[in-house]
Amino acid sequence: MRTTLDLPEELLSEAMKTTHIQTKTKVIITALEELIRRSKISEIKNYKGKIDLDIDLNSIRGRQCRF
Repeated sequence: MRTTLDLPEELLSEAMKTTHIQTKTKVIITALEELIRRSKISEIKNYKGKIDLDIDLNSIRGRQCRF
């Protein structure tokens, strides 16, 4: 999809230098993917401590109790 954007050149250049990405399109795609990824992680963090997973990690990992 073609879209015309008015982006600050300094910001775009800094993003390209920081990420070592050579094209403007790829750096924008990468930024959008990262924004979505961080948003999803933030939503998952809201469930911390709210879900009781009755899981015995030692048995799942095949560990035996030494005591």
